[in-house]
Amino acid sequence: MAGRSYQMAPPFLRVAVIDENALRAAILVEGLRAAGHTEIEVIASTASLLRRLTEIDPDVIIIDLQNPSRDVLEQMFQVSRVVSRPVAMFVDQSDGDMIQAAVDAGVSAYIVDGLRMERVKPIVDMAVSRFNAFERLQRELDTAKSQLEERKIIERAKGILMKSRGLGEEEAYALMRQTAMNEKRRMADIARSVVTAAALLGQ
Repeated sequence: MAGRSYQMAPPFLRVAVIDENALRAAILVEGLRAAGHTEIEVIASTASLLRRLTEIDPDVIIIDLQNPSRDVLEQMFQVSRVVSRPVAMFVDQSDGDMIQAAVDAGVSAYIVDGLRMERVKPIVDMAVSRFNAFERLQRELDTAKSQLEERKIIERAKGILMKSRGLGEEEAYALMRQTAMNEKRRMADIARSVVTAAALLGQ
């Protein structure tokens, strides 16, 4: 299930509700329908949970745990790590360690003793908003890391060309840039080719 982002909370979401308690699941479903969400799939068992979620491919996941054990919590957190979707988790009881574990696992909204029908819509909206903010920050971080790695490989290739071809720094850079233009490739790709060739030649 690839990640997806939302410009804002869409008016109609496909929602997966994970709850073994039918009465509590009904409260969530009623709150979701009151908010205009009609594509709702209730999962009453945590068996084969990842497979079920992959089949449903929901926009948002709501997990309701009445008295969660550590084992059950860990399974739920594993789901939120693997499935890149906004996740709202309701629990009746919690502690600092559980909350921290939920945050680390990427749970977007963690609500203790707060399952009421009228709260469902704002909590779903909050989960989507937090998920989008996290995804945006993650993309920015990934871009920054990629740019840093590209600068490093270009500097390394430039050094190789300076040594092997007797070029100055600007000349080596200009050579890679011109080659990239001629071959219609990114300069970082040309730099990787230079580094790879040098390694094969034992330079």
